[in-house]
Amino acid sequence: MKIHVVMVEPEIPQNTGNVARTCAATGAKLHLVHPLGFDISEKAVRRAGLDYWDKVEIEEHETFDEFLRQYKPEKNNMFFVTTKGKHVYSEPSYHQMEEIFLLFGKETKGLPETILQKYMDQTIRIPMRPNLRSLNLSNSVNIVLYDVFRQKEFEGLEETSNYF
Repeated sequence: MKIHVVMVEPEIPQNTGNVARTCAATGAKLHLVHPLGFDISEKAVRRAGLDYWDKVEIEEHETFDEFLRQYKPEKNNMFFVTTKGKHVYSEPSYHQMEEIFLLFGKETKGLPETILQKYMDQTIRIPMRPNLRSLNLSNSVNIVLYDVFRQKEFEGLEETSNYF
C-alpha cells in the first residue's frame, strides 16, 4: 500500500511541519507543490527543530500542473480534499486501493476551482457546522489520512505501543 499526501502551495510552515511529522509516523509520501510560503532548506529545517524531516519521503514539484501531468488523476486513486467536496471523506472504499493520493490546497484559498470542477466526483470533504470556513490544514490531513489507515486496518503501523 502506498499513500501520498499532496500539499499544493502550502503557506504556513507549522502546518507543513505537522503534516511531515504525520507522514513520518505513517510512512505516507509527502508531495510539496511549489511555490511554498517558506524555506525548507536543510538549514531552515534544522533551525525549526524538525528532527524527523529525514524520516519522511518527500517529492517536490515546481507547479501543480507538473504534478498533475506526472501523476494523472484519471489513472490514479486521487482525492481532492475541499470544503466544497461532493462526498464525505469516509465514503470512498480506500481498503480496496493499493495506491492513494490525498490532495490538499493552500491555507488561504484551497485547491484551484478549475481542478475541483474538473474532478468533482473525486472531491471529498470533512463535515462540520455550517457557516465556518474550514478546519486547520494539518488537522484535516490527519483526519483523512488516518481514516484511510483505519479502513486498511492500520496496515503497516504498530498495533501496540512500545512505550509505557
